[in-house]
Amino acid sequence: MSGFRNYDSGQLAIDAANVLLIGPNGAGKTNLMEAVSLLAPGRGLRRAKGEHLPRAGSGRQDWAVSAQIEAAGEMMSIGTGVLADSESGRRVMRRDGVTVSQSDIGRVFSASWLTPRMDGIFIDSPGARRRFLDRLVIAFDPAHIGRTSRYEKMLRERMSLLSEGGNDQAWFAAIEASLAEAAIAVTAARQSLISDLNDEAADGWFGFPGVRLALEGTVEGWLETMSALEAEDRFIQLARTRRLAGDAALPGPHASDLVAVNSVNNTPAYLASTGQQKALLIAVVLAHARLQARRLRRPPVLLLDDVVAHLDIDRRAALFEAVGAVGGQTWFSGTDEDDFNGLEAQSVHVEADNGMARFTTSGNETNDR
Repeated sequence: MSGFRNYDSGQLAIDAANVLLIGPNGAGKTNLMEAVSLLAPGRGLRRAKGEHLPRAGSGRQDWAVSAQIEAAGEMMSIGTGVLADSESGRRVMRRDGVTVSQSDIGRVFSASWLTPRMDGIFIDSPGARRRFLDRLVIAFDPAHIGRTSRYEKMLRERMSLLSEGGNDQAWFAAIEASLAEAAIAVTAARQSLISDLNDEAADGWFGFPGVRLALEGTVEGWLETMSALEAEDRFIQLARTRRLAGDAALPGPHASDLVAVNSVNNTPAYLASTGQQKALLIAVVLAHARLQARRLRRPPVLLLDDVVAHLDIDRRAALFEAVGAVGGQTWFSGTDEDDFNGLEAQSVHVEADNGMARFTTSGNETNDR
């Protein structure tokens, strides 16, 4: 890392399946996890604005995060950041020194995460659940990030034209045709992953509950009864009819909602206790990780930020076993090493002095105190 968050610079050598970040609140543990998350496609685990990523007080806009990773049996370097001579402040991604797209990185590296702010995702806004789902889709379909971006851009463009009183019918027709194509493609990709996750997660795993997911929305209903081409035609027809009637509203991926149900007792996630909601969320992430390990032969890097704080002893032990069974590498964070009893991990002790973070590492060890 260089000039990132509260780190001036730092280099961390990892030689373990599990990494345990230990330190007081505010030291910089989550910043380390965020650095790793930014190596994958997307905006990272905080979805932070670009101006918040350079080291505070440095007066600079440049920052960088890079890593040596092993993927598909080969070593490669991946990195991201803002260049010192950048005029736009735009973040770039690189592989082996060559600037590439996020989709290119997504084909070799993925990261999944759980953070404290996600604990209430099943009672949060539909938008938060859609973002969570799309991040899961991108791991299997890196092009999904481009499709969702195009869809959102065209949606904004249509709304802008309507608000300005535009009447170029040919232009509206072209935008709505493109919107229809993107809407159906995004929805189909989401539904495909949900079907696979339901097969993977239905019976539960390592004591975590079984989960059944569903995507609710108008376009989703269409795809249950008609082909993708028929759904596109229906979208175009509806968009035109509403526009001519002065109604700017549209169905589509921006209006869908992800719902989850405990598949054993059929309790909707939003009615479950706080602890059960967290267990259901962990179950979804573990199922997604297993799918990647089996289908892509590439388990993700799991970033579990302060996840064990509200799990009982048995659930903690189950989680430690589960991530070991998934394979790959898992990063944990916490303030108390006793919360990680039984976890074999490389410990990284993080502390801050005058706002600047630093860390010290130790070898693989079992936290058995």
